[in-house]
Amino acid sequence: MASPIASSRLGDPVVTDIGGSTADGYCSDSTRTYAVGAQPATEFLEYYAVLYEAQHAQCDYARPGVTAESVDRVGRAIIADAGYGQYFLHRTGHGIGLETHEEPYIVDGNTLALEPGMAFSIEPGIYLAGRHGARIEDIVVTTVDGIERLNTTTRELTVLEG
Repeated sequence: MASPIASSRLGDPVVTDIGGSTADGYCSDSTRTYAVGAQPATEFLEYYAVLYEAQHAQCDYARPGVTAESVDRVGRAIIADAGYGQYFLHRTGHGIGLETHEEPYIVDGNTLALEPGMAFSIEPGIYLAGRHGARIEDIVVTTVDGIERLNTTTRELTVLEG
């Protein structure tokens, strides 16, 4: 079977989800979206810009005292208002620590208030079935007055040159 990269066409988006754990057993997670060898189609660039805005707004909004579901709603509203609501198919995020997926789940229906020290992902995505998709994921930790992003790589769309 050919690898997805080997069969990709110039401009195809590729979503990479990478994680691991430290020697102490704490998990990490990061998702970025790349384009293969050339700028992707205009349609993709348009919804990637919406996704970028949604993830940025969710990170700006998240802080102690707000509910997990309200963080989800901030990004979901931006994506829906741009006409892509039906393509945001999963929760915004999940807690991370000794397990890759644990509380707090950043999803509609979770009324848990965020507290300092909580570590979780903010990872909205837009997926057009059978065509392409994108996700931007950062792990964040709630501080006393906001969040700190632990992922430091660019969230901008990167074109991978061959």
